[in-house]
Amino acid sequence: MTQTIEQILARWDSGDGKPYKGSLIDWNAYEADPENMGCMCAQGQVLALAGGWDYAKLRDTDQSDADIATAKLLNISRAHAVLLRQINDKVDGAPSIVLTDPGKVLGDQWSKLLDFWWLFHNYSAADWRKVVAAWAAARDAAWAAAWAAAGDAARDAAWAAAWAAAGDAARDAAWAAAWAAAGDAAGDAAGDAAWAAAWEIQGFDLLIERGHKPFFLPMFGFSTPADIPARPADYGNGIVPKGE
Repeated sequence: MTQTIEQILARWDSGDGKPYKGSLIDWNAYEADPENMGCMCAQGQVLALAGGWDYAKLRDTDQSDADIATAKLLNISRAHAVLLRQINDKVDGAPSIVLTDPGKVLGDQWSKLLDFWWLFHNYSAADWRKVVAAWAAARDAAWAAAWAAAGDAARDAAWAAAWAAAGDAARDAAWAAAWAAAGDAAGDAAGDAAWAAAWEIQGFDLLIERGHKPFFLPMFGFSTPADIPARPADYGNGIVPKGE
């Protein structure tokens, strides 16, 4: 049974075939009732129904590979695909809003976050090495205990601004998605820089208002979120989020 992404989203919103939580597929539930779409998580349903994956492939695929495949199929960033998984797995998760109304998850700077995530989604190994080098240069410039203090102060400022601007849940969502996507691809230093930069994007106006400059975003070559190039017009394969 092949379905479009729009049909899958509509079914989630109706409560029919509510996605499984915790893994791509509950194999025991599938064997008991192969017609019940609720045996698959949000990513699993997208991959099977829109991507043509068979159920055994869902069972045997690592989660990080499923993140990449979901991102490719939906034409979104890997971090955005990770966010879909994370929101799906929450107790009251409503995964459709990750694609149709991401502001409810990420706060009012959601569009610039998606731009940023798309940027590093397409990074090469050389691009990531530049980020890690910038991280190391900042660390070396501050040196030892001073680096720890500077880094902690910058993270604290970004955390506070993101919390005040977007709220606890939005800040945590941006952190987890960015770190999972960047850290898995390029290592802990890149992951740490990516999530801290995401916080700076979420709380940028308050960060400036409180007398701080972005510390992590410049590691990606940008002084302000406005400098981040826009994601392509076909991002999301035609799904237009609310507010765009």
